[in-house]
Amino acid sequence: MLRVAVVGSGPSGCYTAQSLVQLNTEVGVDVLDRLPCPYGLVRYGVAPDHEKIKSLQGNLRTVLEHERVRFLGGVQVGAGGVPAGRLRELYHAVVYCVGAATDRHLGIPGEELPGSWSATEFVSWYSAHPDATADGFVLGARSAVVIGVGNVAVDVTRMLARGTAELSPTDMPQAALTALSASRVTDIQMVGRRGPSQARFTTKELRELGALPETDVTADPAELSLDPAYLDPSALPAPQRRNVEVLRGWTRSGRAGAPRRIRLRFFLRPVAILPEGGRVGAVRFERTEPDGHGGVTGTGRYEDVEAQLVLRSVGYRGVPLEGMPFDAESGTVPHLAGRVLREGVVAPGEYVAGWIKRGPTGVIGTNRPCAKETVTSLLEDADMLVHKEIPEDPLAGLRAEGIEPVQWSGWQGIERAEAELGASLGRGVVKLPDWDSLLAAARRRAS
Repeated sequence: MLRVAVVGSGPSGCYTAQSLVQLNTEVGVDVLDRLPCPYGLVRYGVAPDHEKIKSLQGNLRTVLEHERVRFLGGVQVGAGGVPAGRLRELYHAVVYCVGAATDRHLGIPGEELPGSWSATEFVSWYSAHPDATADGFVLGARSAVVIGVGNVAVDVTRMLARGTAELSPTDMPQAALTALSASRVTDIQMVGRRGPSQARFTTKELRELGALPETDVTADPAELSLDPAYLDPSALPAPQRRNVEVLRGWTRSGRAGAPRRIRLRFFLRPVAILPEGGRVGAVRFERTEPDGHGGVTGTGRYEDVEAQLVLRSVGYRGVPLEGMPFDAESGTVPHLAGRVLREGVVAPGEYVAGWIKRGPTGVIGTNRPCAKETVTSLLEDADMLVHKEIPEDPLAGLRAEGIEPVQWSGWQGIERAEAELGASLGRGVVKLPDWDSLLAAARRRAS
């Protein structure tokens, strides 16, 4: 049997495992994850109030419960864990589906001031990621600025404007629910450096802002009209045209007296985060204008926007994995149709899929064809790969490295513990927020 390790249990990892067992009945797959919980960004990146998207966990569960697929959580690959070279010795092939693990920076003065956070830090906190150490995001804040106009920016804007009644039924950890319920943030501005026709959010996400109760959502027609495609959207692709139509509606309507306000801003480029009392006090933006080539140019006119909280949502970036080649410019592993390239030469038995392969682009479903391309390459190489001598069961080799993986029964223990925690709080399922509680639940139920 061909034994394959898939590193990462998010959508790209699960779709890779699914394609492997569907396309070849002589393949066994171990899906390894650094965390004791599966599903990657579906568990730790999708907003708690997006129940339909979170329900994709059911599809991924079906993959991980396949008789020839084994989930092994709590397995660090690379620095501080199993070296990539050792993993190659334990399996015929290894597919890295490790995503893009860090945020892009603005590179402006004041970015590191207290009160300035990456959107990923905020998402990790309200999603109960066990590595999340920050809290106090909304403490003392009245005004917030979200820099970026993609779906993550829309998510964090929406979460700042949600009320207790809407958040309580979600699986949000109790500490985050308590903090957001006590939030005094009433004004939120979501700001993009280019025009509305170039924003990266989807229309579905955008419309959700307008459906928030007790929230007035507006867009400035003067800013919108700086975009030639806003004035005449007929040549735009349908998704961007629909975005423009939604934004047009927000220039004409408002909810007078609404306790919360969201303003969508365009053609403003952040140039500095300004301090007040040792923490964030405002963001200085330069007004931009279209340069005629799809980009923008500065005008030399500036505007300061008050904020005690800044969330930066300007994209993700892959990070090097110890023992693996890495293209620092693209933030990806060099590859040929998913086959890892070392100094331009295909490395036998090493593959990539997902964001570490193509960069942080697309939606969850984009990972399916990406994974299939990689699996097609791997299975074309199978006759060569299967002749490599490996241990009968790689799990024994992992244990020899001092690792005791969290297997599926341990994950089921975490699920039961989260259901019990929710019941004790009078809520539904509530996520366990830290490593100690997750591992204790996994060990208790797996023993």
